[in-house]
Formats: sequence, structure tokens, C-alpha cells
Amino acid sequence: MQNILEFSQVLRLIEDRSAAFRAAIASAPDLDVQVPSCPDWTLRDLAQHFGDGRRRQAAIVAAGPGAEPPAKTDPKGAPTAPRDREALDAWLAESAELMLDAMREAGPDRGCWTWWGGSQAPETSGAIARHQVQEIAVHTYDVQLTLGAAQPLPTDVAVEGVDEFLTTVSATNVPWPFKPATIDLHATEGRSWRLTLNADGIRCDDLAADAEPGDLSMRGPASELVLYFYDRLPIDRLENTGDTEPMDQLAEWDPTA
Repeated sequence: MQNILEFSQVLRLIEDRSAAFRAAIASAPDLDVQVPSCPDWTLRDLAQHFGDGRRRQAAIVAAGPGAEPPAKTDPKGAPTAPRDREALDAWLAESAELMLDAMREAGPDRGCWTWWGGSQAPETSGAIARHQVQEIAVHTYDVQLTLGAAQPLPTDVAVEGVDEFLTTVSATNVPWPFKPATIDLHATEGRSWRLTLNADGIRCDDLAADAEPGDLSMRGPASELVLYFYDRLPIDRLENTGDTEPMDQLAEWDPTA
């Protein structure tokens, strides 16, 4: 697979998307409204999740290699997102900076606990940083959507995001339990990937220019591909050619079950 971005570029994207998340939260007239794409949460819940999640990732990166993640903080002792708007913004900024500081200290190649041990992604701080770009970017979209001002993911975030999702979330060494299939994904920005699903698991590779068509071809802007992956957009927002059943099965399949 092609290495798209340098570690320093990934950290800058985290900074950028974190700032965009904070700006969207700060512009919300009411933080107690429901988030359509996360219907169990309000914007205040989403802000709490952002802060908790970044602080958690800071602890994971700082802890280094391990078979298990660092122990979670007792919820009674965990910091709560302030209700005051100015204090909330400062708390969110501090949460992101704690994670970024841990990543800068660790560098891209330090081993870390991750939940994706059977994927194609390495278990390193650099891989955690790549995944954090996407998590923060999608939650920024969630806030914007709630405010009626949803924006596409920035192009560099989105193209990186397609690659990151396919190699980290989709890929696995767990045998595919359904009929073998190939799924080709094309970003209109110019990159293409192939997922191969068979008894060896699921593998992602760059799609060769002379490859025969797969069982399913999906095409669209990288932003829409990522938002589809994260269940923010329906599959019919993309141009699909072939049998969509393998992608439906992949969306429903839990290889850890």
C-alpha cells in the first residue's frame, strides 16, 4: 500500500480537524440538541466523547506496547466537560493537545496497544494518529450536520481516510465466512483500492490499472466513501456497479464474534 502522508502531516490534520470540531461546537446555539447521525447523543454528549476519547488515546500512546490497554480512569474521577462555553472550548483544546503531545513524544513507530491487531495496519502510535484523523473528522461532520451546515471532509483527510479505513477497519486475517468476492473502490480524486474477501481473510491493495473488474465497483468522492464507511451516508449516494451483497455482508459482519 502507498504511504500517503508523513507523520507530521497527520498530526497537522489532527490539529486542523480538532479546531474545526471546536469551532462547530462553539457556534451551536444549543448543546442539548440531538445529533441525527448519533441519535443517542446530544452535542454536549459528543463534546464529552471528544474530550474523553482524546485523553484516552493520549494514555494509550504514552503507555507504549502492551497486550491490554491502560486501565480506564474511574468514571467518578474522570474530568467532565464544563458547561460554561469558554471553559468547554479550553477543555476540548487541552484534550486534543494532550493526545498530540503524547504522539509527538512517541514518534510514529513506537508500539502501542490497538484494537486492530489482525488488520494490515501496524500497532504503532503512527497508525493510531491516522485513525484519530478520521474519528475527529467524522465527528466534526456530525456537529456540522446537527447545525444544518454539513461540509464534505477535506480532500486530504478523505483520501487518507479511505485508505486508513480499508487497511485498519476492513482488513482482517479472520476467514471471510461468505462467498469469496472482490470489491473495487474508486475515489474520484484519482485513487483506487481493491478489497479481496476469501478464506484467508480480507486484504486491501492498490488496484492495478489493468485489473479485471471486481464483483462490485463503488465510485464517488473520497469524502462520500468515508462517510458511507462510517454509516453517515447511504450506499446509493455512490455509483455502484455489480453485486452489492458483499459490501452489505461486510457492513454487518463482526469478525470478533
